[in-house]
Amino acid sequence: MKKTSIILLVIGALIVMMGFGGCNSYNKMATSDEGVTKQWQQVEVAYQARMDKTKNLFAIVEKAGNFEKSTLQEVMNARASATQVKIDVNDLTPENIAKFEKAQNAFGSSLGRLMAVSENYPNLKTVDAFRDFQAQYEGMENRIATERRRFNDQVGTYNTMLRRFPGNIWAGLFGFDKRGYFQGAEGSETAPDIQGM
Repeated sequence: MKKTSIILLVIGALIVMMGFGGCNSYNKMATSDEGVTKQWQQVEVAYQARMDKTKNLFAIVEKAGNFEKSTLQEVMNARASATQVKIDVNDLTPENIAKFEKAQNAFGSSLGRLMAVSENYPNLKTVDAFRDFQAQYEGMENRIATERRRFNDQVGTYNTMLRRFPGNIWAGLFGFDKRGYFQGAEGSETAPDIQGM
């Protein structure tokens, strides 16, 4: 064989290997990206379930009478705000997730205050529908926390794939971008002061 033929065969083999490597990397990134998308939709389902269940809560609380109207109004306003924040699954940037999370946390904390204040209203606690909601409330919050954790795990796998060599090169060529994470709620890094309670 001529020297030029050998060089051309080696170059051709390298191109084929790079092509297979690129295809393999692309397929892994696309699969992982779909996993992030799928898990984001599970997060949305968990939040939507909470929204759906609280829709009837307002009527239950109002019928119980003599309840703090300001607390109920705060929950209703926070729910309305939280339902207005939507994120396109293809735009899960840290900024967009933070905006979504802020609205959901505001609703969750106001809902938590409503549940805490309800202890002062024995008439409300005797309403079967409210007792049912209280029983479901903890489960809803746990499901949201679980789906958020799973989302962060999926994003971690995806983002790591994009940062590792040679995946970072292929990610740039194929247009794959990092995704954002859910962060802890503001102040959650500080343990509560038990003595001050």
